[in-house]
Amino acid sequence: MEPVCVADYACECGEGPLWHPFDRLVYWVDIPPGRLYRFDPATGQHEVCHEGEALGGFTIQADGSLLLFLARGAVSIWRNGVVTPVVEEIPDERATRFNDVIADPTGRVFCGTMATTERLGRLYRLDIDGTISKVLDDIGCPNGLGFTLDRKHLYFTDSERGEIYLFDYDVATGEIANRRVFVSLPKDAGCPDGMTVDEEGFVWSAIWDGSCLIRFAPDGCEDRRILFPAKKVSSCIFGGPDYGDLYVTTAGGQNKDAEGMGAGGIFHLRVGVKGLPEFLSRVTL
Repeated sequence: MEPVCVADYACECGEGPLWHPFDRLVYWVDIPPGRLYRFDPATGQHEVCHEGEALGGFTIQADGSLLLFLARGAVSIWRNGVVTPVVEEIPDERATRFNDVIADPTGRVFCGTMATTERLGRLYRLDIDGTISKVLDDIGCPNGLGFTLDRKHLYFTDSERGEIYLFDYDVATGEIANRRVFVSLPKDAGCPDGMTVDEEGFVWSAIWDGSCLIRFAPDGCEDRRILFPAKKVSSCIFGGPDYGDLYVTTAGGQNKDAEGMGAGGIFHLRVGVKGLPEFLSRVTL
């Protein structure tokens, strides 16, 4: 249950870890400098494999490539260092960038964009043909997403408001509706950030400025809490051959004295519970 730091690049905003089921590697990002990292648990080796413009998140495509969600609403496919644009930009998002993203069971991607000085954030849906549609407005800070085990509901986090919502979700159309609060954190408890859902249907939420990861039961009650040597715990994902390995990213690495000595590192732990494979995106495939 003790978190172990497996790579420390002192990330300013380490985020969005994903287990690549084909490469058997963990990938994650540092958002502001646009760096993409990967870690091989079999060897303990890790490296920077891409650097460019601000990189809010990514999904793994069904062909093994990565789908990068960037500044200005741009989306590109990354394969072994070669980048191919899919969406050049979203005109309304030129002043901002994508944040957290998730592929759905059919290969679409839900993707949030950050607020600007003039308006709040948004949530978009990128369909497999490459068309992109706005599905939500007025989001403080769009963040962690996940699906219930029956695929009938979508979790969506607004970090600014300290809430995780639950929506009805139609897998056939990709439509979401009927927003209600799943979890609401007090303002002094930190903000819910990235999240994942385990094989028992419990929600694991990284708590930014809370120094912890919290597991919530399907009814929204706290089940357990794991502390980290970093204030800004940013996201989490299950991986490994049996999906029993939990990887957790942190931020604040540029100021470890204030943010904790583990700030900016990625951690590994086994919690006695397994996750599930994330859905693969199929955009333009």
